[in-house]
Amino acid sequence: MRITQGTFSFLPDLTDEQIAAQIQYCIDQGWAVNIEFTDDPHPRNTFWEMWGHPMFDVRDAAGVMTELTACRKVYGDRYIRISGFDASHGWESVRLSFIANRPANEPGFTLERQETAGRHIQFTTRAYAARLPEGERYS
Repeated sequence: MRITQGTFSFLPDLTDEQIAAQIQYCIDQGWAVNIEFTDDPHPRNTFWEMWGHPMFDVRDAAGVMTELTACRKVYGDRYIRISGFDASHGWESVRLSFIANRPANEPGFTLERQETAGRHIQFTTRAYAARLPEGERYS
């Protein structure tokens, strides 16, 4: 199951040249760029682990691509996301976010049904990958 989060998620994976072009667009808009990774892409898991600090002063996409390459070497078996943050309104707002790396196998999610008091039915989404301990989910 292909995880669809952020911009471009319904398109085929971006090439490194296309990723660099999107990063350069963020930089040209004056947005800070950051790199994050996770092995639990649940839709409510919005706080992924950060790779380094947000890059506020980068003027060329090559610097971000160097960091992306380093992140892929360490966490290439996980999801890696690039986000562009706009601070022109006085607070940081995500303006662009896309997945730049995926694990080779994406097991997807299961929908669990629970019957509770008063004949209520609750549904919970759980990632199949989250059944294994962190760090062993995509190996």
